[in-house]
Amino acid sequence: MATSESSEDSLYPIAVLIDELRNEDVQLRLNSIKKLSTIALALGVERTRSELIPFLTDTIYDEDEVLLALAEQLGTFTQLVGGPEHVACLLPPLESLATVEETVVRDKAVESLRKLSEEHSKADMENLFVALVKRLAAGDWFTSRTSACGLFSVSYQKCSPAIRQDLRSHFRNLCSDDTPMVRRAAAGKLGELVKVTEIEHVKGDLIPMFVNLAGDEQDSVRLLAVEACVAIAGLLTDEDKENLIMPTLRECAGDKSWRVRYMVADKFTEVMIGIQQLSQSLLPAIVELAEDSKWRVRLAIIEYMPLLAGQLGVEFFDEKLNALCMTWLLDHVYAIREAATNNLKKLVEKFGADWAQLQVIPKILSMARDSNYLHRMTCLFCINVLANVCGGQVTSKSLIPVVVSLANDNVANVRFNVAKTISTVSPLLEASCLQTQIKPVLEKLNTDTDIDVKYFAQEAMSCLN
Repeated sequence: MATSESSEDSLYPIAVLIDELRNEDVQLRLNSIKKLSTIALALGVERTRSELIPFLTDTIYDEDEVLLALAEQLGTFTQLVGGPEHVACLLPPLESLATVEETVVRDKAVESLRKLSEEHSKADMENLFVALVKRLAAGDWFTSRTSACGLFSVSYQKCSPAIRQDLRSHFRNLCSDDTPMVRRAAAGKLGELVKVTEIEHVKGDLIPMFVNLAGDEQDSVRLLAVEACVAIAGLLTDEDKENLIMPTLRECAGDKSWRVRYMVADKFTEVMIGIQQLSQSLLPAIVELAEDSKWRVRLAIIEYMPLLAGQLGVEFFDEKLNALCMTWLLDHVYAIREAATNNLKKLVEKFGADWAQLQVIPKILSMARDSNYLHRMTCLFCINVLANVCGGQVTSKSLIPVVVSLANDNVANVRFNVAKTISTVSPLLEASCLQTQIKPVLEKLNTDTDIDVKYFAQEAMSCLN
């Protein structure tokens, strides 16, 4: 009798879990999953391995929210099943979770598998974990094949050369899978695999995969391939970059999808090494991207221009890219004009006030005579940001006369921006300049017929007092 009761008590936690997981209340089932670690502690490591884990493997049919919690829990179960030497027993339920339809569940299962891969011995990695990766990679459903893509990099390093070759072969198949979602997943994980692969196999196996993915019919795949290019470039000499990846990257710079072109613009500084490679290989593509029809692509290039200027040097920059920077100031998109204005400030900080007086300020001041009032306003915006970096003397001598002249502009928006500019630059000016040039302008604007002009003129006057 006592033996029977003891046996009954020992089965109690699993029986309760079964009842709770069969309950119609999703919240109750979710709560039961969240206390799995407590149940495992009560059962002990042997019964957790022999009873709890098999039970969970056989009952993966629940609501996505419950499955998500289960996938997350299992990633923390190493010690609850007896430590790293027994961690492989957690693979079956996570393998099943990695094949379900819901993406967030699969992603969480892959995340837990990646975490558990660190606990595997070399033998278990080769015999058990890699076998799981191969099964997922060869699965009938695209869901399992997409999940497989995230497991190659974490298994590669612990394997023998022969198994590594087999893994590269399976990954190559995923890169050319019939289903776009699988190719997209492979492209997204190619960079990870590159980082752990021997350089000779990067050149011989993985770069051809990159080239194929960069020419994929799906723009989402091509976009991720460009990201992988950064990891590849980090391993190559300048000569290998030029021969192995630059032709493909230049093609991507002219891609029909603006998102792909944007990715090239966003990543090119991470791909290049040194001025020679940049000037010979990427500069034509950079110029092309800088004039792209999509403003977001142009914006990405503008944001990298100060870094580019520092690498190229002032002479090369003036010859190849200075005119481009000035052209952006006249762009029809406000975000581009604003970014171009901030770009000028950073360039002057890098090259100095003397350079600004020679190469920038004359071109900016000519905008004050432009027939388009937006360009005249951009002139004022440029003066706002350049005054601080050029100093009071340059501001008084070269910039203020143009500000004063624009106070007579026939567009009210220009006139009130004159007042705002005065508020910004007045702390840099000497008292004589304020009295003889600035104060008369503000007094005139303070009697303007436009209410906004009068308001900003009064604000500027208060800054002088």
